[in-house]
Parts: sequence; structure tokens; C-alpha cells
Amino acid sequence: MDEKKGSLLKKYFVASVSILLASVLIMGISLMSFVADYWTNGNVSMLKDNVKTVAKTTQDLFESGRMEEDNETSVFIMSNMLSIMSSAIEADVFVCDIDGQIILCKDLLTTDMKIINGGNCEIHYGYKISPHIIENIGEESYYKMDTLEGLYDELHIIVSERIIVNGSTIGYVFATQPVVEGLRPFINGMLRLFALAALITIVLTSAVVYAFTYSITKPLQEMSKMTKNYANGDFSQRLVVPNNDELGELASGLNAMAQSLAALESSRRSFVANVSHELKTPMTTISGFIDGILDGTIPPEKQDYYLKIVSDEVKRLSRLVVSMLNLSKVEAGELTLQVNKFDISQMFFNIFITFEQHIEKKHIMIEGLSELQSIYVEADEDMIHQVIYNLVDNAVKFTDEGGKICVSVALENDRVIAGIRNTSQGIPSDEVSKIFERFYKVDKSRSGDVKGAGLGLYLTKSIVKMHGGQIAARSKQDEYTEFIFWIPKKREK
Repeated sequence: MDEKKGSLLKKYFVASVSILLASVLIMGISLMSFVADYWTNGNVSMLKDNVKTVAKTTQDLFESGRMEEDNETSVFIMSNMLSIMSSAIEADVFVCDIDGQIILCKDLLTTDMKIINGGNCEIHYGYKISPHIIENIGEESYYKMDTLEGLYDELHIIVSERIIVNGSTIGYVFATQPVVEGLRPFINGMLRLFALAALITIVLTSAVVYAFTYSITKPLQEMSKMTKNYANGDFSQRLVVPNNDELGELASGLNAMAQSLAALESSRRSFVANVSHELKTPMTTISGFIDGILDGTIPPEKQDYYLKIVSDEVKRLSRLVVSMLNLSKVEAGELTLQVNKFDISQMFFNIFITFEQHIEKKHIMIEGLSELQSIYVEADEDMIHQVIYNLVDNAVKFTDEGGKICVSVALENDRVIAGIRNTSQGIPSDEVSKIFERFYKVDKSRSGDVKGAGLGLYLTKSIVKMHGGQIAARSKQDEYTEFIFWIPKKREK
């Protein structure tokens, strides 16, 4: 379980750190390339400046005639300058004649500042610049990354300048510097700095990435846990909404879903309890009376009375089954409208006539019924009949002994508005908004005339909505309860 919980965190963290490492690697390669170019360009520029200085000094010595007058002193001056310069710039600076033979270098002087071997350096004496390279040295400074065609074992920066005396080239100044040996310390220094900076960056960024990833995956883990609880039927827990971002919206959505599922589950349990009770009570009554008739407990002169009760209970069961079937059709979208034109006021008359016995028994006064005028509507006659029947049934059922029921039907702006108001104990204000919910019953005691499974008003509201109308209820405790609904006078095609 823990491994599964951590898998998403691990994936995101590994992916983020991998991207970070790849970015650092690319930056490192780019930095090293930049550093190498920077070092090369800097050293080439430095070598060019120095070979120009040597070429100019040599040119001055020849043009002044001092090279011919005091050759040994001039060679000493040039060799000393080449030695100092080579040491300062960590390069090998030397002078060759037009044939490529090296004639002046930094190694012509001994430690006691004397010219060795009559001016033949043991190191450079065997060097000879290739004619091919000599030919490529033009008026501008010559630059190339080369080994001087095998003169060196490793790659060197080669910079050369012509020595021009009286318009003629008499020799060449070369400055060479090993690339790997010279670049390595510079690269190593930069690598150490970059590695330290990269390490600190990776550690800090990894910590931030882990914290950020954890902050994202933690709510997802909680959501996963909660959805499993929901799947097992436990809707009691709620998620804490962390932020107003997408995760917060998802958490709010899950909380809303859990609340809806909890309400649905509560309604389902209430429905099962209500239906079980509503089925059990009449079935027990029917069974008891029939058994009493069959075994002679009920005398023949009272059998008709009890058979009438059995008939009422059978009709009650039938109404319950029809309500449940209609509920299923409404929720499945299988209940379609069969529209025709009829007088809705006449429908009120006819339905009240069916309740005549109950009205007289409770001495209920009916107001407004005789004042209704014919109003024709285009709707499903059977469905609207069920709507009015349910509302009248509720009014008659809950009206106090000797109370009254007020009826109104009016046409207003192409809408037919109907209302039924009855004196009663009323509905508590906190329950008025719930009475149109599935399986909801205000009276939980099941005493008196309170019968049904709490489906009538839900079906009533569903039918009114199917016709494009609305229904509402209002009540004042110990005074009245009123239902008002409206539907379009003409059905839009």
C-alpha cells in the first residue's frame, strides 16, 4: 500500500530531478565550450601581440644596422627577450629564417646568460618549419591549431608574423602554446566552481522539487484513499481544500460528490425503510383480514366491511407500485409527453369530486373552486392529472378537521398558474425546501392519514419540470400550507 502511495511521488520526483540533471549537464557542456573558446581567443590575441612585438624589435635591429655591427649582442638581446616573453606567456617564442630554420629562441642562453653552442640551440636546432606553413603566412598574423605538421606531439596554438626589413621578408616570428596543457588548468578551475555551484543548485532544487511534488501528490493520495472509502459506502469523511487551484477544485468536487452520495444513500435507506413499511402494513392487514374470513374469526355479517378495507389496501399497494414505476421512468428518461389540449379548471373539478367522501367526512370547506373559469392548456393530460391529484390528495390528507382548502387557476403571460392552499399544522421552515426530494416525508410518525413512500411530490415536481414549468411550496406553522405551480399554456414544438 505504501509503495503504491509513493509511486506517483517517486515518478514525479525522479522525472523532475532527471530534467534538472540533464539541464545542468547541458549547461556544463555549454559553459566548457564557452570557456574553451574564451581561453583560445584570449591566448591567440595575446600571442599575436607578442609576435608583433618580437617582429618589430627584430625589424628595428636590422634596419638600424646593429644586427650586422654587433651580431653577438643583438642575438643576446633577442634571445633574452624571447626567454622573458616565453616565460611570461607560457609559450615557446622563436624566430626562423625564410627557409624555416630556427635561428633565435629562448633556449640560446645559459643560466649565466651566455650564448651556447655558437648560437645553435640543442632543443630548436633540429626544428624546421615546413615550407607549406611558410607559404601561408601573409601580411596579417598567421593563426592555426596544429602540430606544425608533426613538429609537436600535441595540438598547439600556432601564431606567426613576418619580419619585414626594407620591404622584404627576412624571417618569421612564431609563438606556440600547447592547447591541452594550457587549457587544462583553466578548465579544471572553472569545473570546480561550476561543480560546486551545480551541487548546491541540485541539492536545493531537489529539496524544493520534492516538497512541491509532495504537496501535489499528498492531496491526490488523500483523494485516492477517500474515493476507496466512498466505494465501500463510507461517505462521512471530507477532504480539506488546500488552495483555490485545480486540486482545490477537485477536492471541492469530491466533497460535493460525497455529500450528494451520502444524501442519496440516506434517501435510499429511507426509501427502503418506507417502502418496506408501506408494503408490510397493508400486506399484514390484507393477510390478517383474509385469514380471519377464511377461518371464521370474522363473522359473515362483517365480511363485507373488512373486504372493503382489504380492497383499499390493495389499491394503496397499486398506487405505490405505480409511483415506483413512474419514478423509474422519470429517472431513466423514458417518460415522454403525450400532448393534447384540455381544460385544466375542469380537471380540478373532476379530481375534487373523487375526494368528495373524504372532504365531507372531515367537514372541509372548499373555496375558489366554483369561481374557476375554463382555461385550456396544451400538455400531457394524464401527467397533469397526476400532479393535481397528488396536490389535492396532500391538501385533503393534511387539512385539519373543519378546515378549508382554497383553489386558484389563472392565466398570466401565456402561463397557467395554479395554487392549492389548505389550513393545517404547516411544515417546519427547515423542511420546506426538502419536501420535493425523493423519498422525503415530513411526518416520520406514520400516524393518522400519513401514508405513502415520499414519492408523490418528487414525481409532481419532475412532471412540472418536464412541461417546462416550476413548482414551489410555502408554509406557516399552525396556519397553512400552499403549493403553487405553473406550466406554459402552449407546448413549444
